[in-house]
Amino acid sequence: MPFATLPDSPLAGRPGPVRLFYRQYGRGFPLLFLHGGWGYQVYPFGKQIDAVGRDFSVLIPDRSGYGQSGRIESLPTDFHHRAAAETVALLDALGITKAVLWGHSDGAVITALLGLGHPERFPAVVMEATHYYRDKPVSSRAFFQEMVSNPESVGERICATLAAEHGQDYWKQIVSLNADTWLKIAAENRATPDLYGGQLSQLKPAALFLHGSRDPRTEPDELAAIERELPGALRVIEGGGHSPHSEDAVSSQVSHLAEKLLSQVPTVRKGLPPY
Repeated sequence: MPFATLPDSPLAGRPGPVRLFYRQYGRGFPLLFLHGGWGYQVYPFGKQIDAVGRDFSVLIPDRSGYGQSGRIESLPTDFHHRAAAETVALLDALGITKAVLWGHSDGAVITALLGLGHPERFPAVVMEATHYYRDKPVSSRAFFQEMVSNPESVGERICATLAAEHGQDYWKQIVSLNADTWLKIAAENRATPDLYGGQLSQLKPAALFLHGSRDPRTEPDELAAIERELPGALRVIEGGGHSPHSEDAVSSQVSHLAEKLLSQVPTVRKGLPPY
């Protein structure tokens, strides 16, 4: 599996070159999968690689702070924006001028920011289990507080997965950092209550929001707010949880919805790498 070297990254928290690890599968038009706040392995993309890998070159990077990429000591409240800038730098380093984006959870927020900031580079964006509000008092505040003080509460299986991916000496740090930063995001006094500065309605790429009906991280009005911003872009997966793409009961439905979106995008339909 390869690494890419960037001149620097605003997410890394230090000046100088940054090495990012990424996985690559298949051939064709690039599809970049952006993982959530716990990294890649807890919610792997394997079922979707099997479904779309024949038509796409699937790339799955570890952001700074995760997996085999460099570790971080802090996570600023604007980390989604910093991660978006790091993603653009990664694509530049790989010589990729256009790509489809599929983001999960925090990765979905990053995907939306990339679609807003660089619509010419991303003809289609899939945002799965995304977050809309900065403050999530009903669905997530207590969860984040627990993750800060007691990350082991996620259970033995998930702890083992996180330790294997990030290191036994580090995984609790990155999980706690992510949760603590979300609490700080909620406490900030901002002009708009959402993570997109009131701009989500201006998203230009072909867009699909996928959300499990049983996602525990969802505020009561969150999906309605997304639907108001981008009417018709939201698909609720009945019975799905926080990661429909990796859940046996609904992953095929997720694949079908994503493939339907991508088949309607002329640039993507050609299936050729845009290098």
